[in-house]
Amino acid sequence: MKTAKEFKLVECSGTAYEIGLQWGEGCRENIHQISENSFRNMELMYQAQKEDVKAMAMKFLPRIQEFDPYLVDIMKGQAAATGLSFTEIVTQRCMNELLFYYGQISGLCTAFAATGKATAGGRTLMGQNIDWSPGATIDFLKVHHAGGPDHYILSFSNSTEYTFSSAGYGICALGTLGVNYAFHLPLACYMPRVMRQKNIHEAMDLLKKVARGLGYFQLADANGVIIGIESTCNDYEIIQSVEDLMIHSNHYLTERFKNDNMMAYLAEMGILPPVMATESFNRYEQIRSQMYNNYGRITPETAMEALADHENHPYSICRHDASGPSPSMTLASFIMVPAEGAIYIACGNPCEHEYVRYTF
Repeated sequence: MKTAKEFKLVECSGTAYEIGLQWGEGCRENIHQISENSFRNMELMYQAQKEDVKAMAMKFLPRIQEFDPYLVDIMKGQAAATGLSFTEIVTQRCMNELLFYYGQISGLCTAFAATGKATAGGRTLMGQNIDWSPGATIDFLKVHHAGGPDHYILSFSNSTEYTFSSAGYGICALGTLGVNYAFHLPLACYMPRVMRQKNIHEAMDLLKKVARGLGYFQLADANGVIIGIESTCNDYEIIQSVEDLMIHSNHYLTERFKNDNMMAYLAEMGILPPVMATESFNRYEQIRSQMYNNYGRITPETAMEALADHENHPYSICRHDASGPSPSMTLASFIMVPAEGAIYIACGNPCEHEYVRYTF
């Protein structure tokens, strides 16, 4: 039997600095844990000293400040509320890029979007499982931006933000790690501004300019638009739906990007076990099979079943791989229904925990 479990909801409003203060106060324990875990792991596993990691992160600050001073004010508020230095907060925002730089690969997620003929009643749905190493933190926030949209945010390690906007659209984000990465604006520092845009088209236009090197992003809105974008260090490709469906895991679908697959490269070099070279493909085929089995009648409930699938366990869509050289667990699962202003969230593995519905 599934258990009822919810994330603590932290509500924030006011100026960017005030939002940061409330965010930091409401999530203080997790934000401290993020710093402790990150710096300890960097030192133990990669011999990277704390001061060196922070210095590397601060190299990003000028371009962050230029791109989104609003986010910089949020980070300053977080620092003031938690007692951590501003540098440590910036380092958390840059951690995805720093983990790549120091060679740690852990996140393995699966996502879908469906609309039109694929779903019951034609309504748009989008969701994913958030997978990462056991013990990583997720905070749940409702943010009221003055003069802008309201957001539900699942904040992973005070870094990647999975955001559902009251403007009627949401975002999924997955790692599609390329072999040749060049440092650009950190993804956790461009996603917030992307999601403050007025609509899905403005959000995608901004993603085209800034998404480079680490991610696949998928957007869906209340009007039935579903669209994705794959990025490499110096290029991107727009991904269109096929038969009103979009499916993605952690490998590139764009033909010219396929030789840039980091997971296959690390497995070939013996850094990761061979299963890591193929398990993203297996999850992709399995979520695709689940969606087509319910084609024309996909609902939040059938999507929940798909995200709880255990084919190829423990390297399944609902992930339970807690050991090995690159452990990864499903820490949360979500499904967005933009036309209803609703998001369903499971706090942990969706096979074990009920989804809770939140609305604007």
